[in-house]
Amino acid sequence: MTDKPPPSLYAWVGGAEALERLLAELYRRVPNDALLGPLFAAMSPEHVKHVAAFVGEVFGGPKLYSEQYGGHPAMIRHHVGRMISQAQRKRWMEMLFECADDLGVASDPEFRSSMIAYFEWGSRLAVINSQPDAAVDEHQPMPTWGWGETKGPYIP
Repeated sequence: MTDKPPPSLYAWVGGAEALERLLAELYRRVPNDALLGPLFAAMSPEHVKHVAAFVGEVFGGPKLYSEQYGGHPAMIRHHVGRMISQAQRKRWMEMLFECADDLGVASDPEFRSSMIAYFEWGSRLAVINSQPDAAVDEHQPMPTWGWGETKGPYIP
């Protein structure tokens, strides 16, 4: 038995390079999807880099998104008014995990359950924050996600 803590989800997934590869593949496929293509039609060329930095930070990696891109409030602002539907959310999740499987992202049950839990939670939060009347709390902390644990904002 060891007292050494388990590696972060960020380390387990393979770090920045692995997250960027996963998200680049997802967003390469998105424009050709009938349901998601219109939602991401005006996607910035920097989108993959920004999302990878956000997820990396949430998974225990460097605080790059908070330091360079504005933290959780900035991510919320990017979603306000986009009116993401539940069907789009579900399709995004389906495509994300198809990409993860196709790219050979770690598939052990413990990691995948933590990864799925985060994206399930985060995508539902994105739907809430995509409504035209969504409020941005400028003091919203960056969520953190680990092995079966979360530290994120409570949204009633």
